[in-house]
Amino acid sequence: MRAGVIQRVLARLLWFAVASLAVPLFVSVVYGDGYWWCFAAPGGLAAITAAGCNNLPAAKAAPSDSMRRREGFVSVVLGWVVLVLFTAFAFELTGLFPTFAHAFFESMSGFTTTGATVATDIEALPESVLFARSFSHWIGGMGIIVLSVAILPELAVGGMQLFSAESSGFEADKLAPRIAQTARRLWTLYLGITLGLAALLIPGGMTGFDAINHSMATIATGGFSTKNASVGAFDSLYIEMVILAFMFLSGISFSLQFRALQGRPGRLWRSAETRLYTLITLAAIVAVTADLLLEGTFDTLGETLRYSSFQTVSILTTTGFGTYDFDTWPDFSRALVVLLMLIGGCAGSTAGGSKVVRLYVVLKHAGAQLRRLVRPRLVDPLYLGDREVSRETTEGVLGFYLLYIAAIMVGSLVMTGLGLDLVSGTTAAISAMNSIGPGLGTVGAAEPFTEVPGLGLYLLSFGMLLGRLEIYTLLVLFIPHFWRRG
Repeated sequence: MRAGVIQRVLARLLWFAVASLAVPLFVSVVYGDGYWWCFAAPGGLAAITAAGCNNLPAAKAAPSDSMRRREGFVSVVLGWVVLVLFTAFAFELTGLFPTFAHAFFESMSGFTTTGATVATDIEALPESVLFARSFSHWIGGMGIIVLSVAILPELAVGGMQLFSAESSGFEADKLAPRIAQTARRLWTLYLGITLGLAALLIPGGMTGFDAINHSMATIATGGFSTKNASVGAFDSLYIEMVILAFMFLSGISFSLQFRALQGRPGRLWRSAETRLYTLITLAAIVAVTADLLLEGTFDTLGETLRYSSFQTVSILTTTGFGTYDFDTWPDFSRALVVLLMLIGGCAGSTAGGSKVVRLYVVLKHAGAQLRRLVRPRLVDPLYLGDREVSRETTEGVLGFYLLYIAAIMVGSLVMTGLGLDLVSGTTAAISAMNSIGPGLGTVGAAEPFTEVPGLGLYLLSFGMLLGRLEIYTLLVLFIPHFWRRG
C-alpha cells in the first residue's frame, strides 16, 4: 500500500471539507446569526492540513497510475471520517451541544443520512447550524467520494476504486465510459431533483429556507428537519404527499432514474428490485392502515391512510421524517415498522437498510435450496432480471447478512449494557446500522437521543458509518490480512 497515494487523495478531500464548511458559513453571514466563525475556524484548519498533506514528500513522490483496491478502501473511510470530524468541530464551537460526543454524533448522523439527533430544541438552533445539518445529508446522500470524483479531475485516476468501495449496489453502474462522467451525471440528476422538490414545497406554505432544507433531507433520505415536530409541524396534506412521492423516488436507483430520463422509462419497471420495492411499499401501507383502522387509532379512513402511508414510506426509505409518533401505534404496526427499517430501499439509491436487492437474492437463493432438497442434482441458476447472479455475488450477499445481523446483535447488547431498555437499545442499534433516525422507546420518533451516554453516542456513530459504507468497506480495515504486503 502506497501511503503517498492516500495522502494525496486525502489532501484533495480536505479541500472538499473546506468547501463544505464554507456553505454554512455563507448562510451564517446572510442570516447574521453570529456563528460564521464556528465554520471558519475548522475550515481554516482543514485548509492548512490539506496543504500539509499535499506537500509531504511521500505525496509528491506518489505515482500517478491507477489507485489500488486497498488504497481505495482506506481513502473512502478516511474521507468520511475527516469530513465528519471537521463538521463536528464546527458544531462543538457553537456551544449548542453539551459535549464533543454529541457534536460528533450529530455530524455523523448528518453525513450518513441517519437523521438521529441529540438536539432537544431544533427550532432554537441558528440558521447556519440547521443548514449545515441538512447540507451534510445532501453531501452524504449521494456520497462524498462520488462528489469528489465528479468535481476533482485528479481523482478520476483511481476513481472507480473509490466509487466501487462506496457503491451501495453489487457493482458501480457506469453511465458513461469514464467514472468521472458517471459521477457528474448522477450529481446533475441529484441536484435537479433537489431543486425541483424545493420549488414544489414553497407553494405549500414553506419558506424558501425550510423548503431547501427539507428538500435536501428528503432526496438524501436523511430526515433532519428545521422543526421540532418534523414535517408534521406544517400540518399540510399537500406538503406530506409531495415529500412522500420524492421519498419513494429517492429509494429507487438513481442510475435507473437517469436512464429513464434518457428515454428508457421501461427500465424502471423491468427492474426486479424496483418491482419488489413497490410491492413491499404497497403491502406495508395496506397492512398498517388495516391495523390502525381495526384499533381505532384515527377517526376516519382518510386520516388513517394519510399518516400510515407517510410513515411507512418514510421508514422504508430510511428517511425518518415524522407526521405522527408511530411509537404510540399498536404493536403489530410497530413491529412492522421495525421490519421495514431492516429492509430499506434499492441499491444505488440514497436509502439505507440492507437493500431490497439483497432481500431478493436471499429469497431466490432460499427457494432454490428448498427445491434442491427434492431434486439434489437440480441446476437452478439465480437471475436478477435478465442477468444471472454469480455464485460469488450470492456468497457475498449471504456474508453481508451474517455480518449485518451480528453487528445489530452486538450493538443491541452494548446499548442495553449502557443502560437503555431492551426496546430502546435494540432499535437504537437498528436505527444506526440502517440510517433510519428514529427508533422506539426513549429513542423514538418524538425523542432525541439524549438518553444515550457519551460512549454510546460514539458506538452508534461507528454503527452509522458501518451501515453507510455497507459493512465490508469498513470492517475489511480491521483484518490483519488487509495490511499485509503483497
